Amino acid sequence: MDKSTFSNWDTEADVVVVGSGVAGLAAAVEAKNAGASVVVLEKRSSCGGNSIMSDGGVALAGTDFQKQYGILDSWELMYEDMLRAGLNMNDASLAKIVAQQSNSVLEWLTEYLAVKFRDKPIIFGGHSVPRIHLLHNFSGTAIVKPLLSKVKELGIDIKTNICLTKFGKDVREIEVYDKKENQARAVYANTGVVLATGGFGGDVAFRILHDARLTSTVGNTNRLDTTAEGMLEAIKIGASSVHLEYIQLSPWSSPDEKRDKIATEFFYTVFPYGIVVHPLTGKRFFNELADRKIRADSILDIGQPSIGIADLEGMNISGHSMDRYLSRNIVKKFEYLEELAAAYSLPYQALKETIDRYNKYVENKKDESWQKPIPLDAKPLHAPYYAMRLWPKVHYTMGGVTINAKAQVIDNNGQPIKGLYAAGEVTGGIHGASRLGGSSLTECLVFGRIAGKNAALQKFTSIS
Repeated sequence: MDKSTFSNWDTEADVVVVGSGVAGLAAAVEAKNAGASVVVLEKRSSCGGNSIMSDGGVALAGTDFQKQYGILDSWELMYEDMLRAGLNMNDASLAKIVAQQSNSVLEWLTEYLAVKFRDKPIIFGGHSVPRIHLLHNFSGTAIVKPLLSKVKELGIDIKTNICLTKFGKDVREIEVYDKKENQARAVYANTGVVLATGGFGGDVAFRILHDARLTSTVGNTNRLDTTAEGMLEAIKIGASSVHLEYIQLSPWSSPDEKRDKIATEFFYTVFPYGIVVHPLTGKRFFNELADRKIRADSILDIGQPSIGIADLEGMNISGHSMDRYLSRNIVKKFEYLEELAAAYSLPYQALKETIDRYNKYVENKKDESWQKPIPLDAKPLHAPYYAMRLWPKVHYTMGGVTINAKAQVIDNNGQPIKGLYAAGEVTGGIHGASRLGGSSLTECLVFGRIAGKNAALQKFTSIS
């Protein structure tokens, strides 16, 4: 390979991973364990990407945790749920791999990385059964930190403040920009590059091209520098892309919160154990456990924030405290329903009838209005109540570069680009039109590991 294309030769490794979120770190670990030398490039000053901001829910099917609670699940059911949420626009072969390997991901996390989970799985919107396995601290740090520890243990080099600027004629030849040294450098991958640069939720200019609604007035749950440049560089050298127009909005966000103070704990309570009501009628207007797209679109369609309502019983069941959000005036507490109605200008009588009707559904474990699956441990709503205004924010981008089952990036002719692999949110097709909650970390781990292994194997075989 000609290494003279770029000046300022910097470093060389068998496998170069671009991005240090869960997908990138998993790829790095597996590549190293497969016998390759590995270097990880990260554009930020610290590692973890958006993964470290995750609320700590991982979708896993057919696990021992589920069996302990009598939850009947299978990869086939998870696969069906993924296709239904994705409006059957998913790349079915890739979705199947995520579902099939979800249980082995749990084993890898717990046995190899010693990641700790809470015992009882819960249900998220769009899932048929409780299969969301909660990390012990409700945070993606519970996976990122063990991965970083393993990376250090294995002697994998991580270079921070390094931005991908372009690929060479051979994709294994990469030009990067060193933000600390303020100069361009070159990195060479002897066998393969794994692109794990994440989505483009923070890239306002790029997302507007695909959904004109998503201007700078629409908030974003990602890091502000979650941008499209890595994906665009791959597209420039011939990578095909898919589903860039499908940008998922979070239905649990609030206009009253700062970007970095998102009240996700309220989400874990209000959707399974509470209700969401129309701000003008005081009535429910969707299934609170429908998939994210349905819920976010339903809120957007009415043109103003809806009101999420839960109670202390629901908080206790979900295991979440609202104290820090109460102090920030994001979530509000009310001793009487009349007080809640007045605070949000809701018609009291209609709101009372809505709650009375919902409470009957809870008692009968059957929602006759919106077919919400009522959790078995749910209790009727009663004072004191907690409420929060809900308004969607950009959360996840379904679209990205196209990959195959080996995590190879596919070109516009349907052929693998030799030496280029990708995993995580930078890829597209797996989730179709809408991603199921809790499935992003699953996907990152499944295809991150696949990408790392296959990139490393090229050290021992011809590049393909």
